[in-house]
Amino acid sequence: MSSLLFPFVKVNLKQISPLSVLRPWRSIFLKSLHPYLKSAELANLRLESTKEGSRYAAHKKKAAQKDSRRNERQPFSRSVFAAGTASRTAEFMRRKSGEDMVDQPVATSKGPSHAEVPDCPLTVTEWASLKQNSLRPHQFEVQMMKRMVAARSSIDIAKSLLTYVAVETGTLNYELLLKYLTLCVHGNYYSEVFDLYEIMKSHFKTLDPGAYSLFIKVFSTTDRWRESFTMLESLSKTMTPSPRNYGDVIAGALQHGDSTTAWALYDRLLEQGLSPNQDTWQALFKSSCSEHSHNERLRDILLFMRDNQLYPGEPLAQCISSWFESLPADNWTGSWTTAGPSGTCQCCGAALESIRLSEEEYGLLKDRVMRDVIMGRDVFTKTTPQELDRFRKFVESVPAFDVVLDGLNVANTFGKGKQSETLLAVATELEKQGLNILVLGRSHMRRHSHSWDRDHMTRVQQVAHCFFTDDISEDDPFLLYAALHSGNHCMFVSRDLMRDHKACLADGTTRCLFFKWQRGHQLVVHGYAPGRRIRFQRIQSYDTILQTDGASWHIPYDPQGQDRCSYEVPTTWLCLRRAGRPTRPTEAS
Repeated sequence: MSSLLFPFVKVNLKQISPLSVLRPWRSIFLKSLHPYLKSAELANLRLESTKEGSRYAAHKKKAAQKDSRRNERQPFSRSVFAAGTASRTAEFMRRKSGEDMVDQPVATSKGPSHAEVPDCPLTVTEWASLKQNSLRPHQFEVQMMKRMVAARSSIDIAKSLLTYVAVETGTLNYELLLKYLTLCVHGNYYSEVFDLYEIMKSHFKTLDPGAYSLFIKVFSTTDRWRESFTMLESLSKTMTPSPRNYGDVIAGALQHGDSTTAWALYDRLLEQGLSPNQDTWQALFKSSCSEHSHNERLRDILLFMRDNQLYPGEPLAQCISSWFESLPADNWTGSWTTAGPSGTCQCCGAALESIRLSEEEYGLLKDRVMRDVIMGRDVFTKTTPQELDRFRKFVESVPAFDVVLDGLNVANTFGKGKQSETLLAVATELEKQGLNILVLGRSHMRRHSHSWDRDHMTRVQQVAHCFFTDDISEDDPFLLYAALHSGNHCMFVSRDLMRDHKACLADGTTRCLFFKWQRGHQLVVHGYAPGRRIRFQRIQSYDTILQTDGASWHIPYDPQGQDRCSYEVPTTWLCLRRAGRPTRPTEAS
């Protein structure tokens, strides 16, 4: 217990009132510090709990990917759902507008700058001077420790700060200790983590989820890994542990050869309704390359990923490939590949599953969308009962549509020239293909203006059926109703990615079906100039989902460093095939 030391104090600590109840950690603390501070009276050092201590400092903010409704031209002909399309489009638009990321102002956080983090341990006097000159002395200690965590400072510097706080106040509050614990964990100072655990466990009645998570992360990788299981049990009494908590203990059990405990915890994780993280799956596949008693369980993981439209990252995909290739007698071979335009594997030539929904899937999706989206609780905040009834009668009075256009969305695609001209060009291009078209619009589009030429709109109504809602109504529910009512063949044209409507669906299975239907039916205008032909972004003919035919597995995965939004799907595949399955010539992409 010689690690949590403050060898930088050059004055005696202040005498403070002792705790009313003896704590076992006091003797540990005194024993640790005795060789360094013989004259200091540390027996009375208090550790204080704070409200902030209940906050999990390691929580990460989920990056919210927002739907772009810009008027600029989309420059890429590949599918709008292909991984990396959004980031490439954003970069293209930045360059097109002349923005230079180098010239963008660098955001600076409030409080002390990174330059104020010392590069060596300070004395009590030096810390006092630094605090006095800081912009926010009230939160100086905690903010400084946070800066140290970000800067990955030496633990000796952090200890000198703790020493200063102990000298000045006689206390070490919970929040400060939690930040110090974070620094120790990130810096792999395991001895200090062990000492902190004994101290905090003995002094505080309970630990917050943040502290438990950090302790579990460290203990699970050491010979004391079984204590991480005890911590997980303690955490379970107050809240549901996170997938990361379970994953750390599972990885620790596998690392130390206890696969029974690991799989039992994995089952409990699933029973809690949690989705395992990829590190957990990676540990399970990696540990099974030499021990094959859980092969069926690992195949269940692959099917879980399929059912939930989850895609492994490259490290997990490599572990999956290694596991397949390690299976005795089966003689599997893994290859990294892509899919051709016609939906065949470029490695083995196998046909990938079609993006088209089965009749059963389509019927289920149609019923759920009608119930949860079209007739949801807030339906009449988007329209009126009279307008919805008028639209239903209109749809039933005409033949089924082949394509439905979100008129306002399409008209705003490029933002140059008259909006009505763009809408007319798109509708005319589709009409030339012999399609039965519905254009959904707003009432103001029929009034002549600079943006809405009356002649253009008259011609739109000549090549397509048109329905105009009130200006305050939302047109997405009408679009979904018309497209799904028309049948599985009906496409729709819009740049709106429909994520709000997808989120309204009650269960994950239906949300997966909606996304599959959307990827197979949504047309996005790619390029247009007056007098030229309209181009649309490509719709893939195959489903990007983990799939198997028994003799092969095809697993879409995210390459290392791939920037993929939540509404995009990977474009790279792992092809796994048994010995004897031929490798076929690739097709031109």
